[in-house]
Amino acid sequence: MKFVQIIDYKTERPDGMNTLMDKWVEQTKGKRTATHSLVGQDRTDASHYVEIVEFPSHEEAMKNSHLPETDRLFQEMVALCDGMPSFTDLDVVRDEQLNTATARRVFEEICVAGDLDIVGQVYAPDYRDHDVLKEAETVTGSDVIREDVTHWRAAFDFAFTLHDQIAQGDDVVTRWTWTGLHKGAFLGVQPTGKQCTMTGTTTFRFRDGKIQEGWWHYDAVGLMRQLGVI
Repeated sequence: MKFVQIIDYKTERPDGMNTLMDKWVEQTKGKRTATHSLVGQDRTDASHYVEIVEFPSHEEAMKNSHLPETDRLFQEMVALCDGMPSFTDLDVVRDEQLNTATARRVFEEICVAGDLDIVGQVYAPDYRDHDVLKEAETVTGSDVIREDVTHWRAAFDFAFTLHDQIAQGDDVVTRWTWTGLHKGAFLGVQPTGKQCTMTGTTTFRFRDGKIQEGWWHYDAVGLMRQLGVI
């Protein structure tokens, strides 16, 4: 079970705190068990900070706490704080990665199921699309998704297998395998009835909960080879 520690403190020396954290990160390379650290500043009190540190489990967090570097960090941190920091230990009982869930909707509900009515819910109106098969480097507007899905669904009966999703900041990267039966004209190639497979990755950049930009990278050459074009 994931474990999170919340550290609540006040300081008038945030630069010193950042320097201290940078030093700890450098000194604990290969030893620390913390997987994610986030620091927030109170908008109503500039001296009030909250740090959220994530670990794979409580046991791994304890290993991290027992590192000599962590003990030194705590002592130096206290010296920079106005008063003693407070600590809250939490077992994570629910973890919703909302952007990754939205990315999955693209593949499962829009591409495979063909539900174009939800494009406006998922994509920003000024969405920017980058696709290896397009002549233009960038195509703008969510209508490009409707056009692409309509085109691919007319040419293939297909499905996606989603292998991995990695979320960092506003970006979600999905690694996938696509399998499709060639049933209609595609890029000038008449239906072959062949079952084709290709792998790829898609990176979506989110803004305000919607997809603002997308990069589609896949084995287009391999697909054309399977269709007999190459």
